[in-house]
Amino acid sequence: MPEISTAEQSSPHLERGLTNRHIQLIAISGAIGTGLFMGSGKTISVAGPSVIFVYMIIGFMLYFVMRAMGELLLSNLDYKNFSDFAGDLLGPWAAFFTGWTYWFCWVVTGIADVVAIAHYVAFWWGDLSLWIPALIAIVLLLGLNLPTVKAFGETEFWFSLVKIVAIAALIIIGLTMILTGFEHNGTQASFSNLWEHGGMFPTGITGFIAGFQIAVFAFVGIELVGTTAAETKDPTKTLPKAINSIPVRVLLFYVGSLVILMAVQPWDMFDAENSPFVGMFALAGLAGAAGIVNFVVLTSAASSANSGIYSTSRMIYGLANEGSAPKAFRKLSSSRVPRNALVFSCMFLLAAVVLLYAGGSVSQAFTLVTTVSALCFMFVWSIILISYIVFRRRRPELHRASDFKVPGGSFMPYVVLAFFVFVLWSLTTQADTLQALIFTPIWFALVGIGYLVLRRNPAHLRLREAHREKVIAEYAALKEREAEKVSL
Repeated sequence: MPEISTAEQSSPHLERGLTNRHIQLIAISGAIGTGLFMGSGKTISVAGPSVIFVYMIIGFMLYFVMRAMGELLLSNLDYKNFSDFAGDLLGPWAAFFTGWTYWFCWVVTGIADVVAIAHYVAFWWGDLSLWIPALIAIVLLLGLNLPTVKAFGETEFWFSLVKIVAIAALIIIGLTMILTGFEHNGTQASFSNLWEHGGMFPTGITGFIAGFQIAVFAFVGIELVGTTAAETKDPTKTLPKAINSIPVRVLLFYVGSLVILMAVQPWDMFDAENSPFVGMFALAGLAGAAGIVNFVVLTSAASSANSGIYSTSRMIYGLANEGSAPKAFRKLSSSRVPRNALVFSCMFLLAAVVLLYAGGSVSQAFTLVTTVSALCFMFVWSIILISYIVFRRRRPELHRASDFKVPGGSFMPYVVLAFFVFVLWSLTTQADTLQALIFTPIWFALVGIGYLVLRRNPAHLRLREAHREKVIAEYAALKEREAEKVSL
């Protein structure tokens, strides 16, 4: 494919090919992670019915992260993603750390997704060598993202529909079983099952806290809609609509499905190692329940990997435009797709082929991967909140002019940051997640070394100097306005 000329690339030229239909489904897809289908069994077994509150609290907190991200992106439509406003508000270091950490988040998650895809395919073709479906998945992911951004949007649209239909089917079937008094192993399906088997907190406060460690990974990707800002048609309408519907999605997809699951059968009958969705359809006597849910989870993993490849390529493209990644990643194909950045990210997914043959350590590797990923995503979410706090202080006129202000914006960012500290502490209470917590700083050390090398570049020095002058000018203007108010 021919390349866009250097002159044309002097400003962002990503195509705004994602419509409202695409954005709404991408936002839903980001809110429904593979962790809901596969990880909810473990979460229920650890926390019991209190897991409902775990998901509600996490969803409540992340809603404010999304609102902060939305207000910032809409305050300047030249922002392509949250790495851009982090660099503008906090300095070039923030763009570098945020962009590369987000890239790392999705590459790590994408590797885990490709491993999962290979195992899910093996459900039907058990004798097939696992590296074959893994390699096919990587090639397909690259092929789905290379043509146009609209091709990615369409793929994600249908992936999301599969997940939505699966959850809707579970809720409808579960409600039918509850209303008809379905019985299994001496217990009757009833909403009273939520509190009649040890109460809402049967495993105590320890189990409740442990639920946060597992559940937070189910929400990674909720910020994905923020990476589509530069390729969204009419972002001033579509982004607020997508963000404002997050509470409804959390209540329906997470809380709704979990309430139904634990009402049909008590929480202590769930197996931590198996998907509760499979169990629900099997109880209902649905023929091929395991195969159906296996297809849904396969779709969910493919959706996650597809979104990850999309977001990492756009993040590297943005970093390259800021001088924080090689210039080759600035090149766009004739269809306005950052081809080099896409291929670069897909190359790292090949690590999944190695992980497939890790033997008995695969489950441990997944625990490590999901925890490291959740930690890195929390770093990105924290940067979004800190950027918003600085934005309100330095650019009050833009905040006042915003039509999409954060509710409780003067104090809620601090509440959410405190919540993230609580989640970090909860990760220290279990040996497997503590191990990941210890390993994660290695990544930030590597990024720090990379930035120390980069900052010596004359172009980056000029970038930092321009940022410093901009901050000084903004604070001077702010002080001048304050002085005028006092004189009046």
